[in-house]
Amino acid sequence: MAGRAEWSVPFRIVMRSARSEPSEPSEPSERADGLFSRTYLPATASFAAVMFLTGFAALAVMPMLPLAARDLGGVALYPLVAGAFVAASLLGGVLGGAWADRSGARRPLMAGVVLTVATLLVSATSTTIWQLALGRFTDGIAAGLVAVSVNAAIGQSYPDHVRARALALMSTCWIVPSLVGPPLAGLVAAWSSWRTVFFGLAVLTVIPAVAAVLLLRGQPSRADAVSEGPPPRPALPAAVAVSLAAALTQYGVSAWDVTHVLCTGSGLALLVSFGPRLLPRGTWRAARGLPSTVLLRALTSGAYFTLEAFVPLMLTTVRRVPGVVTGLAFTGAAIAWAGASWLQGRLQDRIPRHRMVSAGAAVMGVAVAIAALCTLPAVPAAVAVASMILAAVGMGGAAPSLTLLSLAHSPADRQGAASSAMQTSQNLGQTLVLAVASGLFSAVTAVASGQLPAFAGAFALLLLPVAGAVSLAARARVAVTGGAASAAGAAPVRVVG
Repeated sequence: MAGRAEWSVPFRIVMRSARSEPSEPSEPSERADGLFSRTYLPATASFAAVMFLTGFAALAVMPMLPLAARDLGGVALYPLVAGAFVAASLLGGVLGGAWADRSGARRPLMAGVVLTVATLLVSATSTTIWQLALGRFTDGIAAGLVAVSVNAAIGQSYPDHVRARALALMSTCWIVPSLVGPPLAGLVAAWSSWRTVFFGLAVLTVIPAVAAVLLLRGQPSRADAVSEGPPPRPALPAAVAVSLAAALTQYGVSAWDVTHVLCTGSGLALLVSFGPRLLPRGTWRAARGLPSTVLLRALTSGAYFTLEAFVPLMLTTVRRVPGVVTGLAFTGAAIAWAGASWLQGRLQDRIPRHRMVSAGAAVMGVAVAIAALCTLPAVPAAVAVASMILAAVGMGGAAPSLTLLSLAHSPADRQGAASSAMQTSQNLGQTLVLAVASGLFSAVTAVASGQLPAFAGAFALLLLPVAGAVSLAARARVAVTGGAASAAGAAPVRVVG
């Protein structure tokens, strides 16, 4: 890197209000600047490093959690350990979005990566299952900060024609971690212990932490932007309540005794009461624009991640396939997601974003139907692996398109709040759909002979959110007016040196 001055180029952004100046066509030199041009290379390299190493940490940790819970004598509390991450990421997303709008995306990004290192050390030194749960909870906060900050930073650092490819690159950065992370973690654990995995990941994650510090040093705290009013303050009480609700729900659906039922009921009640306060007004009635975009993220994420949870469970417990087959399903899904994300970046000028979302949801619907078909004993188990890969194709096209729509529907200094709402919606959708599907699965298992009917019921349920996403996608479309360079009121962006 030539020097610190070049690090600042992508972040000195001047936002021009579409109302105060007539929009201008993109200049040829601006169009020629791609992700890896001199203008954007520092930001691109830094964001990619953050996503690659945090993704590696996330994917390598997951296979270690059952081993850690067993060694710490806390297998009964494993659902709490697994659910703590999702619950805390809700809180981290709210904090990160508000912070990014007030001070720019770099500081919450740095804080998230540094916190990731600290939480890995907390987990590595765990002496009880409760310390491990604490480590996973704080790791969830860090993940929420990083996810929201990266999305907001992409909106703040790149012009419209580069954002789609930037998001595709972020998805691509998960391919190698998905291929080598879980098996490498397993080898290290077999050679030493699960603690060595956590310590090693902490050392690796220091690299993006240093990159984040370099990005922050000497940079202005916030891009100058034209806006109507100050950024909204984060609804912290609601965020804490929703995080607690997600943890209670994740724990409650693990069994059906009185205690677990009460936890599930309490969690769902808190989600219904406080969840809407963290989302744009009109989300639950699918109001046009950002509210519909946020709702679509909940529907698609809920369907996809629930499918991703139940297909491996069916393969392992009922179909009795080798563990390597399940691992290949996750690897294939990661590659398919990245490939679809890359393709949507190439099609950005040909297909409207809302249609990309609708097509992606329709592909997910076919995948869900294939998974349901695999509950028939005559259908080969390998077909269920194909359902995961196909669902990843649909999600890989829909997810970045929804992120771009959320940025297009948001003024420049509200993109952090929009990213926070999208992250919150994703986690809410995942929590609610998985909870309902798990409840249905347990109920059918109690009355049916065998688990295949229960899996069929869970998969059939997933057709509802997928169908909702297909039918509502048009309500998220961006209205293009009078040759504006940026849609839906989003201010045109020019990067200056």
